[in-house]
Amino acid sequence: MVGLVTAGLIVNYLARNTLSVAAPTLMSELSISTEQYSHIVVAWQVCYALMQPVAGYIIDAIGTKMGFAIFAVAWSAACAAAAFATGWQSLAIFRGMLGLTEAAGLPAGVKATTEWFPAKERSVAIGWFNIGSSVGALLAPPLVVWAILQSGWELAFLIVGALGVLWSGLWLLLYKHPRDQKRLSDTERDYILSGQESHLKDVPTQKGSWKKIITSRNFYAIASARILSEPAWQTFNAWIPLYLMTERHMNIKEIAMFAWLPFLAADVGCVLGGYLSPFFHKYCKVSLFTSRKLVLLFGASCMIGPACIGLVDSPYTAIALLCVGGFAHQTLSGALYSITSDSFGKNEVATATGMGGMFGYLGAAAFTLVFGVLVTKIGYSPLFVVLAIFDVVAAIVVWNVARELPKQPDPVAVEPGSAPLLPTV
Repeated sequence: MVGLVTAGLIVNYLARNTLSVAAPTLMSELSISTEQYSHIVVAWQVCYALMQPVAGYIIDAIGTKMGFAIFAVAWSAACAAAAFATGWQSLAIFRGMLGLTEAAGLPAGVKATTEWFPAKERSVAIGWFNIGSSVGALLAPPLVVWAILQSGWELAFLIVGALGVLWSGLWLLLYKHPRDQKRLSDTERDYILSGQESHLKDVPTQKGSWKKIITSRNFYAIASARILSEPAWQTFNAWIPLYLMTERHMNIKEIAMFAWLPFLAADVGCVLGGYLSPFFHKYCKVSLFTSRKLVLLFGASCMIGPACIGLVDSPYTAIALLCVGGFAHQTLSGALYSITSDSFGKNEVATATGMGGMFGYLGAAAFTLVFGVLVTKIGYSPLFVVLAIFDVVAAIVVWNVARELPKQPDPVAVEPGSAPLLPTV
C-alpha cells in the first residue's frame, strides 16, 4: 500500500515539477517574463490551496479509493492540457486547473496511511510515501530535458498526463481498506486495527467538521507551521532550475545533471524523518507526540544550510546547500503530517490535512508573488535566508502550541493480545 501511494505521489509531483524544468525553454519560446512566470506559479498555488480542504472533505466523504482515483484522472488531463498553451495566460489557466485537481494527493496519502498503519509505525509509513513528492521532482529534470531534446517541451506534459491515467487504473484495481483486503491474515489485520488510537477507530456516525477542526489548538499550530514552512518547498520546486541557469550560469544539460540532487536529498529526509520519530521516542524517553516535535525541530535547524548559499562561489557547493534544504524540509514536512494524523479522527484526517495544506499554499503563493518581484532586484540569497527563518519559527510555534490529545494510550506499547501502557511523558 505504501508503494502504491508513493507511486501516486510521484506522478502528482512529476506533473507539478514539469513546468519548472521546462521553464527556461518555455519562457523563451512563449516570450514569458520572470514576473509572468511567477504569476503562472501563483495560479497553481492559489487553486491548490483553496481546493485542499474541499478535496480532503470529498475524500473523507466518498472514501480513499474512489476519491484518489477521480482526482488523479482529472490532474492527468489538466497536466496534458498545458501542452496546448500559447502564452502565459493560457498556461496559467491550465496550471490553475492542475492545482485544483492535484490538491487531493497528500490528503489521500495521509488518509490511506492512517487506515493501513498502527500509530507506532505511521511516521515511518508517511516518511516512505512522502518520498513520492521528491522522487517526482527528482525525475522531472531528466524526463523534461529528454522530451525537449527529442520533440519539445509539449511532449513532457503529455507523457506525465499519460502516466497519471495509468496509475489511476492500478489504484482502482489494487487499493482496499485493510478490513476488505483478503490477502491479509487475521493476525495482521488485528495488529493494524488494534494499534490505532481510539479516535481512529471506526465511528460510523462521525463526520468531518471544518468548524471543529479549524477551532482546535493543534490545527492552529499545524496551519501556522504550514504557512511558514511551505514557501521553502515551493521555492525549491519552482525556482531551482531558473536559479541554476541565471545565477550559476548552467546550461540545460547541466541542469538535467544536477537539478534533481536536492530532491534526492529530500528523499533521504522523508525516510530518515520517519524513523527519527520512533528513535527519539525510544532513546529520549519522550511520548510519541513529543518525538514528532523533535523531528520538526531537527529539520528546521538544518535549514541553516540553504540560508548560507549566498556565501559560496562554487555552483556545486550551492547545489550541496540546496540538498541540505531539500533534506531539511521533507524531514519537518513528514513530522507535520504525523502530527496531523495523531491529532484528528478517522473521518477528519484528510479534511484536516487539506485545510492545513490550504493555509500552507496560500502562504507559498504570497511568498512567490514577492519572490517574483524581489528576485530581480536583490537576488536569491536574501530570500533563502528568509525561508530558513520561517522554518525555525514554524518549529517553535508547533513546539509551544501543539498538545497531545488527552487520555490516549501510548500505541507504541500496544502489542496484540496485551494491554496498553501509559505514555512515558
